[in-house]
Amino acid sequence: MASQMAILNRTRSLLTKTSHITIKTITTFPFHSQEAELAEPTPNQSTPASSLPPNPASGSPLYNENWRNPIPKSSSNNAVTPFGLFTRASVKDTYDSHALLDMFGDWMASQRWQDVKDLFEDWVRSLDKNGKPNKPDVNLFNHYIRANLMIGGSAADLLDLLAQMEHFNVSPNTASFNLVLKAMHQAGETLAAEKLVERMLQSGNEALPDDESYDLVIGMFFSTDQIDAAFKYIDLTLKHGNVLSMNTFMNCVRSCVKQRRLDTLVAIIEKCRETDKNKSLCPSWNLCNFIAEVAIREDNSKLAYYGLEFMARWMVNGERARPPVLLSVDEGLVVSAMLTAGRTYNSELLGAAWSVLGRSLRKKKVPNPESYLGKISALASLGNLQKAFGTLHEYEISYGDSNQEANDLFCPFTSLHPLVVACSKKGFETLDSVYFQLESLSRAERPYKSVAALNCIILGCANIWDLDRAYQTFESIGSAFGLTPDIHSYNGLMYAFGKLKKTHEASKVFEHLVSLGVKPNAKSYSLLVDAHLINRDVKSALAVIDDMIAAGFKPLKATLQNVRRRCVREIDNDSDQRVDSLAQSLNIRMASDARRNMLFNLNYSMDMA
Repeated sequence: MASQMAILNRTRSLLTKTSHITIKTITTFPFHSQEAELAEPTPNQSTPASSLPPNPASGSPLYNENWRNPIPKSSSNNAVTPFGLFTRASVKDTYDSHALLDMFGDWMASQRWQDVKDLFEDWVRSLDKNGKPNKPDVNLFNHYIRANLMIGGSAADLLDLLAQMEHFNVSPNTASFNLVLKAMHQAGETLAAEKLVERMLQSGNEALPDDESYDLVIGMFFSTDQIDAAFKYIDLTLKHGNVLSMNTFMNCVRSCVKQRRLDTLVAIIEKCRETDKNKSLCPSWNLCNFIAEVAIREDNSKLAYYGLEFMARWMVNGERARPPVLLSVDEGLVVSAMLTAGRTYNSELLGAAWSVLGRSLRKKKVPNPESYLGKISALASLGNLQKAFGTLHEYEISYGDSNQEANDLFCPFTSLHPLVVACSKKGFETLDSVYFQLESLSRAERPYKSVAALNCIILGCANIWDLDRAYQTFESIGSAFGLTPDIHSYNGLMYAFGKLKKTHEASKVFEHLVSLGVKPNAKSYSLLVDAHLINRDVKSALAVIDDMIAAGFKPLKATLQNVRRRCVREIDNDSDQRVDSLAQSLNIRMASDARRNMLFNLNYSMDMA
């Protein structure tokens, strides 16, 4: 015990002597001074006083729960989560709205949609450099909505985000609504999209529907075959001065053609042409051809005109391109368009068709005979005889020296028959007017003399049973015009004689042309057969048919049927059997006249009354 006390006293003496030595201990924790250090004031700088956090009773989004204005929690995973109490240390870096907007732009370019969503949610929970909650503007919120859309957010989720914009005193603009419309377009929610557009129309100028809004809604209706609703919004688009996209216009054209709503398509095209922003709309080249074909098939002259106009626009743009792209329209389509113009009495379509044909040929070749005949037929239907005979003159210049009479290029019975009908439409008044104009043109500085034109007048006189005018016109071919009648001239005169039962005179004309060395054609023999049938002379008609076969021509089926019908009415069984044998030898199948004969066997007695 004494020894222990001695050791203790010795230790105390050592500690007393070395009290000025600091004892250092080994530890892993940093040293923290327990005494507060006051910052040394600088006389030249004045530090502004920081502000206090917002009042919890003010309803700030900084606080999760508030007894005056609690913020309801959203059940959606893609919605903005309620904001709790965060400080600047909760976000790694503090951005202002402009810096955050730039960062979102970079991330959107690299499609970092989830990062945009997470950073926005963290940013709105944090405080700015002044200790106030960060307040996003409409542009930042639109980036956040787009991020939710790209990661698969539904239209309902995006509508919830639009509702939460009100908590930040931010009003959604057109871009905000368009993002929701895109989600509805993906889901095919047409009814919700229609209501959303109505909401946009009732909003202020910042949220009115734009071109993209209408494009989304119209495309949605076309995809679900709601044609009437799509047309309603197309009309609304044009009424408000917006621009139809090319995709929407193409879908409109396809839907109208598919549903055979051609008049509606014409109305839409006309409305587009009335606005400066939409008058340049033009479908693709293939679709232009399709529009023209459908319009011609349905005899819609206006739509056919617009189809050719679109094609002409493509051709002009192709010629202006470098290197040029030379487009051409099928000549058969142009001929069909001209015939449609004649049937519908549309001079604009006729002019457009001929202009497109000229641009397609590029003056390297002349149009085909069918093109000239189509134009002559259309002009004759329109009653424009002056231009019709002018086109006939161009036709003769191009094909007058071809010596292809066998092809009936200038036959008034077939090729030029529409012109003949137009000349005899008002009787001798029109015929005399045309004749005197041709006579005056023959004496002009550049004389125009045409046997084909005079043949049309001869046949026109025959159509109105005016034999005297027909004969005088035939004689004037050589006397007044100094031309030589062709086979069509003689055929027209034979038709005029035969129609008035002057079979002997018709036969004299036939003998006269043969004596002059003019070779008769199949029409000459057919007209002579008809002249004998009018006089009920079946034997002579069959004799002419024999001469026709000997000359190398094959009688038409209609000619044999006329002869057979006359044999039945005249009760000439021998001639009837001969007609049947001719038909069998020529491989012509004669149709039965059972239905026609029923008219001659009707019982008009009152027994069945």
